[in-house]
Amino acid sequence: MTVIKNLQAELSRFRLRLFAAAAFVLFCFGLLVARLVYLQITQHDTLLERAETNRVSVVPIVPNRGLIVDRNGVVLASNYSAYTLEITPSKVPDLERTIDALSAVIEIQPRDRRRFKRLMEESKNFESLPIRTKLTDTEVARFAAQRFRFPGVDIKARLFRSYPLGDIGAHMLGYIGRINQAEKKAMDDWSEEDVANYRGTEYIGKLGLEQAYERELHGQTGFEEMETSAGGRAVRRLRNRPPTPGNTLHLSVDIKLQALVERLFGDRRGALVAMDPRNGEVLAFVSKPSFDPNLFVDGIDADSWRDLNEDIDKPLLNRALRGTYPPGSTFKPYMAMAALNTGKRAANVVIQDNLNYSFGGRVFGSATGDRAGAKDMRLAIVTSSNVYFYSLANEMGVDMIHDQLEPFGFGRKTEIDLQGEVTGILPSTEWKRRAYKRPEQQKWYAGETISLGIGQGYNNFTMLQLATAMSTLSSGGERYRPRLVREIEDVVKHAQRRVASDALAPLALRKADVDVIRNAMHDVTLEGTSRAVFAGAQYQSAGKTGTAQAVGLRAGQTYSSIKADERKRDHSLYISFAPYQAPTIAVALIVENAGFGSESAAPIARRVYDYVLTGTYPSEEDIAKVRVGQVGAPIGTPRRVEDIPLPNAAASAPEAASSAASASASAPAASPKPPTSPMPATAAPRSAASATAPRPTPGASR
Repeated sequence: MTVIKNLQAELSRFRLRLFAAAAFVLFCFGLLVARLVYLQITQHDTLLERAETNRVSVVPIVPNRGLIVDRNGVVLASNYSAYTLEITPSKVPDLERTIDALSAVIEIQPRDRRRFKRLMEESKNFESLPIRTKLTDTEVARFAAQRFRFPGVDIKARLFRSYPLGDIGAHMLGYIGRINQAEKKAMDDWSEEDVANYRGTEYIGKLGLEQAYERELHGQTGFEEMETSAGGRAVRRLRNRPPTPGNTLHLSVDIKLQALVERLFGDRRGALVAMDPRNGEVLAFVSKPSFDPNLFVDGIDADSWRDLNEDIDKPLLNRALRGTYPPGSTFKPYMAMAALNTGKRAANVVIQDNLNYSFGGRVFGSATGDRAGAKDMRLAIVTSSNVYFYSLANEMGVDMIHDQLEPFGFGRKTEIDLQGEVTGILPSTEWKRRAYKRPEQQKWYAGETISLGIGQGYNNFTMLQLATAMSTLSSGGERYRPRLVREIEDVVKHAQRRVASDALAPLALRKADVDVIRNAMHDVTLEGTSRAVFAGAQYQSAGKTGTAQAVGLRAGQTYSSIKADERKRDHSLYISFAPYQAPTIAVALIVENAGFGSESAAPIARRVYDYVLTGTYPSEEDIAKVRVGQVGAPIGTPRRVEDIPLPNAAASAPEAASSAASASASAPAASPKPPTSPMPATAAPRSAASATAPRPTPGASR
């Protein structure tokens, strides 16, 4: 059968199919062109930036941390470079096996493993973490030869912080440590500029000056733009901006004086603050016992942390800044000043001291050895009469005492250039209402006022507050905020910026009234409780001893019955200033549980004044006796201050040199300052304490 084809219809269908295929091809080409336009024109800038990012790696360069030096240029905090063995956990498939293999090449101790594990818990990211620090050249070479075996493990050169003098001034200097998660979270509130400046930074100031002046010490982070291959290898450097090293802090503290005071404390607990009443500069800032800040630089091990944290003497407590104590009889000159200022009692008013003061059916006693008799204000201060000041406190009342003494700095922060200062307690009726919850506790009872007059009761202050108050009283009402840093040096511009202590509004004290108190305190050193300590001094000074109860007494308990426990004995205090006519230094110190202020605290103050005012350093025999409270005036042949080397000075020299070399790599070295003399009188002088000490019951205070 013959099939007749319709050629015309076949041709029409073919043409239709061809047209459809051509349209589809053109549509596809249109899509390709549109995509090409989108990528090459619309997304050109974005894709170019991505391509450059793949090709260019921006590496932050962490700046050298600024130095900290004392008033004479002695380096207290410096930097040195060392190699570290580091692991990036995200790049290591079997971490434990890798560490075990590494330990066969480089010694890795159990404490290194524990520290690494803690760092992993804190980091929570993919950053490189050190497993070993301060590698020797031999260890570096040994690892380099077997580097191919350990993907994700590398050797890096890092700068480490060093405190050449060890535990001397540790509470003042503080330390640096690795940035933890809480600090990283706090950085979220920083400005973008500040956050950018800390890219690549792994360590930050934790305590003391390292924390308070973190922004000054850190410097400005630099960067390098490196062209990299597809495998991530650096090909060439495109451009860079060098980092700017941190500024140098010049302190007002004389570290040799600081070291002497710490030696004089020996194994005892306590604190001392010495400052210049003419400008607020702190000359010594001591808290004992101390600790070695070098332990914290690359992460303290668990054993060392436990030893410090569980030590009954609390070496991590900054007693000068955070330890609060009843002031004892060192409070009496301020009580007398308040009486004169308010007109509550004139200096010539005589009070009969019968060694006991009765109030509300309760008897308030005097210290052992006190003499009965008629006493005016001068004699009451010289003999440290409790009865005189019991009666004065009763006449003034708690709120008047508070209002008169708060301007001296009691019960409030001094705003020194350190963080973490506590306020202490200067009680008032309002304070007690805020401090207690139950109504019967919130009420102020008249009997509670009596003990305040002799620096007991609720009174609790820091040595920094006592030193500030002593500075104010010695200068006749001139007030300054205490400062540890006197100058900040820009090591790039070779410029020094003076950090002046803020002058506060002076107290409206009458000169005649101030002279009464100053003269009485001067007589304390001539005929009073500290006369034996200052016998033969080449200068005149003024002071007041204090003996404060560390614990309260229960009903029927005598104080002698608790003296067997060393930590329940009286605290030994001393406040003073010198020279008497034109003060250049004021001191407040406490030796915990050391008994009478004249036996333990005043002898330390005498050696401080000898150092500052006469340039003499005590003999080794004398230092040994002072450390155990067995000497008053100096014994043995004193030495010249300039002849005494600093502790650990020889050991610190290499690290100081390394620090100077590191700083010079980033910026020109600043010209050195010549050492100054040890603060002559005519020149501007360059335990168990707790934040809430127990409230003792009224009793002996001297």
